[in-house]
Amino acid sequence: MKKLYIFIFLSIIISSVSHSHNVERENIRVFINNMVNKHGFKEEYLIDILKKAESKESILEAISRPAERTLTWNQYRDIFIKKERINAGVDFWVNRKDILEKISNRTGVDIEIMLGIIGVETYFGRITGGYRVIDALSTLAFDYPKRSPFFTRELESFLLIVREEAMDPFNATGSYAGAMGSPQFMPSSYRAYAIDSDGDGKRDIWNNWEDVIGSVANYLVVHGWQRGNQIIVPALLAEDTKEIEIKNGLKATESIESLLSKGVIFKTIMNGDHPAELIKLEQKNYSDYWVAMHNFFVITKYNHSIMYGLAVHQLGQNIAEQFKHQNE
Repeated sequence: MKKLYIFIFLSIIISSVSHSHNVERENIRVFINNMVNKHGFKEEYLIDILKKAESKESILEAISRPAERTLTWNQYRDIFIKKERINAGVDFWVNRKDILEKISNRTGVDIEIMLGIIGVETYFGRITGGYRVIDALSTLAFDYPKRSPFFTRELESFLLIVREEAMDPFNATGSYAGAMGSPQFMPSSYRAYAIDSDGDGKRDIWNNWEDVIGSVANYLVVHGWQRGNQIIVPALLAEDTKEIEIKNGLKATESIESLLSKGVIFKTIMNGDHPAELIKLEQKNYSDYWVAMHNFFVITKYNHSIMYGLAVHQLGQNIAEQFKHQNE
């Protein structure tokens, strides 16, 4: 028991270790020079920020943890499709009904899909990460060689955001990997897809729900969202189904017509030439089959996982059904 306490104590100490960046290090000097030459930043300004930023051992530990065990669909689903999260989504809809309707009408993105993404990503803003973004990105850019190029680019994007939005670089918070705010945008995604939805001159994905919702919808629109089209439907395989390869990939390689011709049984309102893909997901003792269409694969652009896409869809459906029931 004494050894266990010592281990826990040491783990707490290690996870709290942090230190300021040495701005004379070669990789940090290269970064500063690049920002000065490429973007016109003042060297003194960058030195001041990076000296105040902290390299945190807890961030390096988090990014280095082994990947979680592979989950079956029912295990993954049970993480997100919970009564409490559905209720939170209904409350969110009730409290922001006008904003949601305005953005949905403007963009064509279904309200339940916007809610599904925000609900899966951050539990409607409840779980956004408590790290300063500048600490997360500078730690991973300068002290995590394995993925330094990626996080160096994200740190570059973050500092551009700070300048563009007149932000305090130390106020923005997010995940240990630097994903920011309620949509969990990385800085490069923020610069590409975040919008000032309420017209106040700021793209605030931390405190402004209209900007959050508008930015999520804009992400989907830019990636090809099609207004009014189906997303995914359940399917069965006929006994005489022709041999079909189930790739579980992230794009549609078939069509509605081709899947029907191969004996896949499903109902849809989409035309025969609409892109589609047969998906197979493992439950505890059996398999589920689905036909995913173009809009489903737009959702998976947000997070490259078919289980993520289906969780977003089903959480949104559950929220919509309960919202409708409460308002009948």
